[in-house]
Amino acid sequence: MIERYTRPEMGRVWTLENRYAAWLAVELAVCEAWCDMGRIPEAALQTIRDRAVIDVDRILAIEDVTRHDVIAFLTSLEEKIGEDSRFVHLGCTSSDIVDTANALLLAQAGELLLADIRALCDELKRLAHSHKGMLCMGRTHGIHAEPTSFGLKLAGFYTEFIRHMDRVAAGVESVRVGKISGAVGTYAFLSPELEENALARLQLKADPHSTQIVQRDRYAHFFTSLAIMAGGVERLCVELRHLQRTEVLEAEEGFAAGQKGSSAMPHKKNPISAENLCGLSRLLRTNALASLENQALWHERDISHSSVERVIMPDSTILADYILARLTRLLRGLVVKPEMMRENMARSYGLYFSQRVLTALVDAGMSRQQAYETVQRLAMQSWKSRRPFPELAARDADISARLGAATLEELFDVDFYLRYEGSVFTRIFG
Repeated sequence: MIERYTRPEMGRVWTLENRYAAWLAVELAVCEAWCDMGRIPEAALQTIRDRAVIDVDRILAIEDVTRHDVIAFLTSLEEKIGEDSRFVHLGCTSSDIVDTANALLLAQAGELLLADIRALCDELKRLAHSHKGMLCMGRTHGIHAEPTSFGLKLAGFYTEFIRHMDRVAAGVESVRVGKISGAVGTYAFLSPELEENALARLQLKADPHSTQIVQRDRYAHFFTSLAIMAGGVERLCVELRHLQRTEVLEAEEGFAAGQKGSSAMPHKKNPISAENLCGLSRLLRTNALASLENQALWHERDISHSSVERVIMPDSTILADYILARLTRLLRGLVVKPEMMRENMARSYGLYFSQRVLTALVDAGMSRQQAYETVQRLAMQSWKSRRPFPELAARDADISARLGAATLEELFDVDFYLRYEGSVFTRIFG
């Protein structure tokens, strides 16, 4: 299922080949920086560049013996490069390579996710404009409140996902840092100048103070931005699930030819994508909790974070890619039912005009408390008798005496509720 929605680019970010390629890019950048400083001869650097080849199977075979992935990687390079391999990893510790490479990998994944969010925002924008002016019932606590438009509803989700995009972009920038500072981060066998040189080649910033690792508040920033976005995905999907309920049915997921909804009940058309996405959003939030737990490490470092990140880095980014792609596809196939929106608005007998009448009575000189009680009495009568609220209001002596027939007719114009829709759209979309 996941392959249907996830682009292969995201999966390739987390292959062993790409992981080792990132490690090699860091090692080569350090060698080039050393060469600039006169520590590595030009000829040796050229040999390293020419002969440094990733051999995944050989690295894994060596790791079976060494039980240390970076040493296995370096041993494999030594076999390929020969004598000049003595210049590789010069002055470095494993975290210099791994954490700096992580920045490259997370940035690659992050850029793909930002493209996903942009595509989702484009679809929300299209839907918002397509349904601008389409009246529907606004609900609070699940109960009819006052009319809104389906376009405004979708425009609200658009603005939220723009915020999610900004947060994810900030999270990507938070992890777009490296460190070439050596054991415990003192540069004892390196230098800040070498670090700046090497990281500039990788288009990374230097962590101002890294101990032996890049501090994990940066990673927590990235993963919590995905978790907050997952909350937005679930909020949108909960809305769509409610709108597809039989009693509402104002919108529903597309239903393909040959699709089945239930093994027992042939009539079923269920909001399965929205339900799946609600569940998967919980996984993203759970992984974010793990990233928060990774912040508190012993002294200058331990490796309790490493095992966690080997899971959550690929899992969270691949899952987020899947979630965003599937949600975009759901929205593209969304079936909107304006006729049901009109039917549902009629189900509350025009009671959504209650605030208009209340405000008009106050403007006409009635105390707010008296006006509220007058309108509430008619509202409860409308619910009980199932008679239209505007009809009851027009026949009420107190209200008609205060407002008159012409004013009441104006109060019951439903277009009143969309008079600023255009202003909101301009504010959002420009």
